[in-house]
Amino acid sequence: MTAGGKDEPEALDTEALAAESMETFEQLLAESTRIHGHICAGQVIGVRMAMAALERIGISDPKGADRKKLYVLVEIDRCATDAIQSVTGCSLGKRSLRWLDFGIMAATFVNLESGRAIRATAREEARTLSESYCPEIMDKYQRQLEAYKVMPLEELFFFQEVSVQLNDCDMPGRPLRRVQCQLCGDWVQDCREVEVNSKILCRACAGERYYHVIEAPKQT
Repeated sequence: MTAGGKDEPEALDTEALAAESMETFEQLLAESTRIHGHICAGQVIGVRMAMAALERIGISDPKGADRKKLYVLVEIDRCATDAIQSVTGCSLGKRSLRWLDFGIMAATFVNLESGRAIRATAREEARTLSESYCPEIMDKYQRQLEAYKVMPLEELFFFQEVSVQLNDCDMPGRPLRRVQCQLCGDWVQDCREVEVNSKILCRACAGERYYHVIEAPKQT
């Protein structure tokens, strides 16, 4: 109690708060590792990136109350993407996670309710900085893994507030349109058809085929 007779506010236990935060990080990392199959530096990057970005866009319960407010775009198909999916609960099947084949260790997290979006990019120089955090670890991959756990966010990531224009055809929910390819007959959903010479085609028939059809041997 102060001299004026008023109770002093209790001092914040910063060590306890830090421990609680780290426990949450460790729990998320453990779950991400379980889903991914092994622990690696990419898992640490993905977990910390997602945690930091979600806080910045005002999402506190991504798998519960806020699950319909969140949309994530990832720019690489590497380990960190599994970690981001684990932390956010977003997935390709739910259409709340979108993969863009840019080859960059980056992701953009969008609060669909507020419109706020943060793009987070892993800093390349963090690889070298890891030497000053864990110089006793000789293996560079293990050193990066441990260093990324404790490295300040500003040394590990570059954050940008961005604007993202999302197409209605890319959003969660039932397909807005289903059309039939006029060449092969396959049905195309979510506005992925292509018009060529006034014909509606699937992307494979329009020249983007990634497979080669092998004819079955004829019966003799």
